[in-house]
Amino acid sequence: MRYLLLVMITINLFAVDATLTIEKDVEQRTRIALEEGSEVYHPSLFELFRSDLKVSGHFLTDANAYTGSYEGGVVDPAQKAQEYVLKYRFDESRGAKLSVRLLKAGDGKEVFRKSYAIPRSSKMPFLVHKAVSDLNDLLKYPSIAWINRYVIYAKYTTPKHSEIVLADYTFSYKKTIIRGGLNLFPVWADSKQRSFYYTSYRGLVPTLYRLNIYTGQKQKIASSEGMMVCSDVSRNGKKILVTMAPSGQPDIYEIDLGSGDKRRITHFNGIDVGGRYIDDENRIVFVSNRLGYPNIFKKGIGRSAVSQVVYHGRNNNACDAFNDKIIYASRESSSVFGHNTFNLYLTSTQSTQTRPLTTTGSNQFPRFSANGAVVLFIKQHAEGSSVGYINLQSKQSLLFPIDGEKIQSIDW
Repeated sequence: MRYLLLVMITINLFAVDATLTIEKDVEQRTRIALEEGSEVYHPSLFELFRSDLKVSGHFLTDANAYTGSYEGGVVDPAQKAQEYVLKYRFDESRGAKLSVRLLKAGDGKEVFRKSYAIPRSSKMPFLVHKAVSDLNDLLKYPSIAWINRYVIYAKYTTPKHSEIVLADYTFSYKKTIIRGGLNLFPVWADSKQRSFYYTSYRGLVPTLYRLNIYTGQKQKIASSEGMMVCSDVSRNGKKILVTMAPSGQPDIYEIDLGSGDKRRITHFNGIDVGGRYIDDENRIVFVSNRLGYPNIFKKGIGRSAVSQVVYHGRNNNACDAFNDKIIYASRESSSVFGHNTFNLYLTSTQSTQTRPLTTTGSNQFPRFSANGAVVLFIKQHAEGSSVGYINLQSKQSLLFPIDGEKIQSIDW
């Protein structure tokens, strides 16, 4: 983590849409200073706190990294322009322990104090995330609990080999949980992130498994010739959407995990992949080449009608959904030998309006947070690769470098 590099980029996400208003201006955000009171200064801690506060959209953080006494109510005169001072102390003599105090900058009055501990010091980033999440709740801002969640992703290592890795949202904590062979497409199986689905290509037929990350218990779910990929899980965890190709062409199926029954949802002599539940799980959105190029469509489960969702672009090859919101990746260049530009767009099942979220680079793998307020994506650019986050409410964006990793798929 001492090599944690943080790139903060604030962008006006919806500048092209004059009908949108800024929900939270500068004056409405809480001004806060950070001061470390540990025996040894930890620059990575300051960067973690600052990134959490920034991406929330609810705070304006003093750019100075102050140090001082953890106890007491003395406030540095340079911090008087802020509303609050967040003092923190970190100790890793036995695992990791983070203590925080929130003081009013004006008079040094303490308004919040709490300590957080975890057995393994490598998971220290989660202590910072939890502290900022609690602070955010204390000040009665909309929840940012998503910063406490694991990110799970598959990355290629060598030809026909991959690893599945757990990370915090900044990628400063990473732990490989599956090695050996080709294991791809991890998707969380439950809201508490205890288990996930993934596809193994170890045998002759692609096989879908569910793995509990705490007990190590592994369960075979289904297998299919050609293709077997889980793309979404119902809210109650009892059904999943998968892409299968038992007859050579991929279609989308729904599997009832209790009975094992498979229900075919799409019927097309072409490519239908990547189904995601929408509209109270009565319909799905998915990627299909029904128009001769990849685009986004929707279809009612148990119904035959299929309708086009996106009327922008000629290569829209990935999507995610939250309630009636849809985010998709669109290729906007056609270089055969060089890098292509992929931008992210936000639309809805209730309208045809499309709004750009990115404008440069190759932006792929869009995923909504659990509350639909933030979008995760992977950005390829001239300087390398980054994991990015866009807060749809506050218009804030963050990028964290992840150079050297060839990510195949990602979920959180």
